Amino acid sequence: MPPVNTRLAVYPGTFDPITNGHADLVARAAPLFERIVVAVAESPNKGKGPGFTMQERISLARLALADLPNVEVRGFDCLLASFVSQIGAGVIIRGLRAVSDFEYEFQLASMNRHLIPKAETLFLTPAEQYSFISSSLVREIGRLGGDISGFVHPAVQQAMRQRWHKKQPETEGDNYA
Repeated sequence: MPPVNTRLAVYPGTFDPITNGHADLVARAAPLFERIVVAVAESPNKGKGPGFTMQERISLARLALADLPNVEVRGFDCLLASFVSQIGAGVIIRGLRAVSDFEYEFQLASMNRHLIPKAETLFLTPAEQYSFISSSLVREIGRLGGDISGFVHPAVQQAMRQRWHKKQPETEGDNYA
């Protein structure tokens, strides 16, 4: 196990998909650390499961964060505490959009402090224009054909369109003219 490096931070999440709010937090945290690892969790048991595979989410995150040279995107399929310990990170970055996020995030931070006492959790809030954006809302809007261009990187928007808006064959009874 490598020694703890307080200049190495991990920003974990499912990033399904990565949003402009996520990218904003990473961009604002990047000057504070030598390196940030955006850790894409496999999370097969979250709800119905992710809309994108872990590899797709990693690729999209890499595209959305490509302009940040000290940011690396990696996938993980273990306990976050294990991943943080394996890479020797000293900081876990978590985003808080609203007061409603705080209770859950506080519980996570407390549990992580118990599991990996040498790592600190740093809470960041997104810029106001991103404070209402969540991956689940973006997925729902995208699936229903809404405009998500203000919420995600263009590559994410294109991937979502390809995933959910393939030309569907017309079936009997679909014509309401």
